[in-house]
Amino acid sequence: MCGGSGTRLWPASRPSLPKQFIPLAGNRSLFQETVARVSALAEGGGSLVVVGGVRHKRAILDQLDEIGASAVILLEPEGRDSSAAMAAAALWTTRQTPDAVTLFVASDHHIPDDLDFRTAVKEAAVAAAEGRIVTLGVVPTAPSSAYGYIAPSGDGLSPVAAFVEKPDATTAQRYINEGYLWNSGNFIVRADVLATEVAEHASAVAEAVKAGLDEAKTEGPCLTLGASFLSAPKISIDYAVMEKTTHASVLPVRFAWSDLGAWDAVHASGEGGVGLHVLEDSEGCLIRACDGVMVAAIGLQDVGIVVERDAVLVTALKKSQDVKKVVERLRTLSPQHLDFSAPPPAESLQDGAVRFTAWMRQSALPTWATLGQDADGGFQELLALDGRHIRSSRRARVQARQLQVYADAGRQGWAGPWRAVIDKGLERLRAAYLRPDGQMRTLLDADGRPQDETAMVYDQAFFLFALASVARATARMDLEDEAAGVLNHLLQRADAAGGLRESGDHPYQSNAHMHLLEAALAWEEAGGAPRWTETADRIVRLAQTRFIDADTGALREFFDAGWAPAPGEAGRLVEPGHQFEWAWLMARYGRSRNDQGALDSARRLYAAGLKGVDRKRGVAMDALTITGGIQSARARLWPQTEWLKAACILATMSEDGQRDQCLDQASQASHALWRYLTPQGLWRDKMLETGEFIDEPAPASSLYHIMAAYVQVRDTLNFLYGRDDRSLQLA
Repeated sequence: MCGGSGTRLWPASRPSLPKQFIPLAGNRSLFQETVARVSALAEGGGSLVVVGGVRHKRAILDQLDEIGASAVILLEPEGRDSSAAMAAAALWTTRQTPDAVTLFVASDHHIPDDLDFRTAVKEAAVAAAEGRIVTLGVVPTAPSSAYGYIAPSGDGLSPVAAFVEKPDATTAQRYINEGYLWNSGNFIVRADVLATEVAEHASAVAEAVKAGLDEAKTEGPCLTLGASFLSAPKISIDYAVMEKTTHASVLPVRFAWSDLGAWDAVHASGEGGVGLHVLEDSEGCLIRACDGVMVAAIGLQDVGIVVERDAVLVTALKKSQDVKKVVERLRTLSPQHLDFSAPPPAESLQDGAVRFTAWMRQSALPTWATLGQDADGGFQELLALDGRHIRSSRRARVQARQLQVYADAGRQGWAGPWRAVIDKGLERLRAAYLRPDGQMRTLLDADGRPQDETAMVYDQAFFLFALASVARATARMDLEDEAAGVLNHLLQRADAAGGLRESGDHPYQSNAHMHLLEAALAWEEAGGAPRWTETADRIVRLAQTRFIDADTGALREFFDAGWAPAPGEAGRLVEPGHQFEWAWLMARYGRSRNDQGALDSARRLYAAGLKGVDRKRGVAMDALTITGGIQSARARLWPQTEWLKAACILATMSEDGQRDQCLDQASQASHALWRYLTPQGLWRDKMLETGEFIDEPAPASSLYHIMAAYVQVRDTLNFLYGRDDRSLQLA
């Protein structure tokens, strides 16, 4: 449980990054130390569950990643104290394994001896399995007014006689003399037992939590509880259940423990000092300096000095509990110092779309129509980031993609010379790339001579797509005859399952089929003959029966001759970008036919793609395995566009909270894409795991992905808001 605010540790602990997420007693945060302490207890089929606030989602995910841990994360829209947090975890657990023994721990406690802690938990778990609610009571080392106390009814593990509030110093000493224990706030209980007790003793909490969990939205490992959770009474588990239940027991423990509730406790840990500091004739002091600050102290004793970039605390350590009073005064005196400066709000999808439109209109399309096209109509394969031509061989697929881009630009109203671009480009393609049978050869060398005569399925699919796009933009349906001849050549190569054998090292692959599906849908939308509909149907059937893994919903890349997964690593490969790209196509297909099965496949594919989004960098990575392991953490540009397209189209097919979630993810994808684009209408292509980009020219092939993302964003916003916004038009 990591929902606390830690106000007594101001100015280091603040609402946006409270004490559990900062290092207070070592190099790792208290949250990370807690995860490391308890993870071993979940081995052998258990689960680590984190309950925290929506505003701390990023901190939770990042800090789990840093230590290589994974968890189910229940996010509260607002903290409602420990009874609601524990009820949410217990109810989620009962829906998985009702009689699971559950350990509840606070994420901000300091327990140096992990082994002793786990030993105590295992002892308590025996009683918990029999229906007891066991709390760990720490044998006090000194009277303290900082903790609540528990009166045990006997020696060893025994029923609780009483829970008592934080006492004054005199009463604390009496409690110790009478054998009372510190209330550590750790609980071991069966999930169904706790859920039942909350329902019996705090029914309003139980009802609100159940409704909130029923309304929860899932994104990766996170379940964000619904709005009903907000109606839960704000009450601690001690008041809600422990003081009323007849099932409470306490196990005395002697391991070192502190809730690090104030700066004197942090100092007592012996590991609280941070940053550059010099002490002269000073003893018993705690110094914490933020980066870039040097603290020098002379002639001080038992003083704490905590320096943050916007605030400094100086306190006698014995008075550090009073920091809470300072925080209360700041609420009226200087509220801006109660929290760290909030980051600027993320750009909305609509604002990003307006910027995207201007970039396409003013930069990308003009650049690639001039610097990116030769006088003879051929398209450059690469442009250096300063606009220089890069001498290289030229792929047929790039020529077709650029034709499709400028045909779409014309259809979207771009006022530039799109018609001249496609007229010259199509003439050059036919003259230089078409073989006598009407199919495209794969490659020309840098001087324009044929270099590879292979007619790849992938390349023919893009030729068909280009012809469909030109036909739609120019009303030239006579181009369908040319396209039909190419399609006939392809279909003659189909096997009994309807699959096409590709040239190269991986002849049985899903990718070439994906682009043929895209071409077929484009001709269908252009009003083409029934053969295009039949082709699309055949490919979708193949995808649903062979390409898409029934268990994970993820689409594999490579197969054997019988369209079973290829042996070895090739058969386990999953590309997040292709999950999104297929999701977008399946959504279009399902919408056009009102095919619920295709729409369900689209949503599963999209969910599979999200598993490949790196939360730290905020980008979709290149490759995973079918089991979710990272195969390549590099992140190319094109998967970001496919993420954006898929999130946008699914937003138009969703309602209420699910739509909001898709739009939020679309905004994230838009932000990811912008990291690659340059003001000159060019782009970087490959981001390394460090977040740095490889220094290389911009590949022309990316413009096809970028244009498709622009069109889908515009279509989505116009669909949702019922108007064709002029700020999103290329004209």
